Amino acid sequence: MSGIPYIDRATGKQCIERVYGGFLIDLLYGPSFRSKVLGRPLKQLISRAPLISRAVGTYQRTRCSQKAVMPFIEQYGLDATEFADDAQSYTSFDSFFTRKLKPDARPIADGATVAVTPADGRFLAFARAMDAEPFALKGVHMDLEALLQDRVLASHYAKGSMVLARLCPSDYHRFHFPVDCTPSSAKHISGPLFSVNRSALQKRPQSLWQNRRMITELHSDVFGNVICVEVGATCVGSIHQTYEPDKHSDKGDEKGYFSFGGSAMVLLFPEGSLQLDEDLLANSAKGLETRCLMGQSLGRK
Repeated sequence: MSGIPYIDRATGKQCIERVYGGFLIDLLYGPSFRSKVLGRPLKQLISRAPLISRAVGTYQRTRCSQKAVMPFIEQYGLDATEFADDAQSYTSFDSFFTRKLKPDARPIADGATVAVTPADGRFLAFARAMDAEPFALKGVHMDLEALLQDRVLASHYAKGSMVLARLCPSDYHRFHFPVDCTPSSAKHISGPLFSVNRSALQKRPQSLWQNRRMITELHSDVFGNVICVEVGATCVGSIHQTYEPDKHSDKGDEKGYFSFGGSAMVLLFPEGSLQLDEDLLANSAKGLETRCLMGQSLGRK
């Protein structure tokens, strides 16, 4: 499959994403005859059978998977100097995948009225959630009611800002609080585990609001109640929360992490509470994701 274009926020230049497992993504979600005959039934099997994701996850936690760590770092050009631990010290691929970074590797944008990006990833930003046509699919809007499993809550955020973050396997996979807040307990919603690769979402955007996910309300004095949704994906059935509910957390504090694979996050802000940064809005209007690092500015009050 061809690479996926995105804007690198650091340089402002358009780049091409190297897709991990591109052959499988193309088989499962591509337009070819082979995909239609073989890919569709295989996609349903992989996405709806939790044992497959569990088996992959179990292998990634074994010492046998350790041998894939250094080739992966080299193939995707990861900066090992950012890692909290030496690259050679990871005993399995999962321990590398869920790695922590050094405290100064991700500076947090300053200012009490500034919200920050909650993870490393590729971002789409929309001034109004109800108008969002994710991944440039005309006529396909984000289904907030399905995402939140709550009609009243969905109506409250329909006119507010929405941010989508797509994490690739090569990304740092711990996620953090975007604002100073007091978080609620995370609500788990079961579902399948379809891919959230950009190409897969262009074929099946409803994965964002159907996949297994966890929902947390972040009570912020500045931004009101912000909704944070972590979305699992193929081979990422495990979403781990590491924060303490009902205890104040600063923006940039760790909230949790995803186990192996790609994954996604959705942020919803109340109407009028957040003015998103112009570069994120401009790129999203063109259907281009913006590659950001955790802790960068997302917008301001």
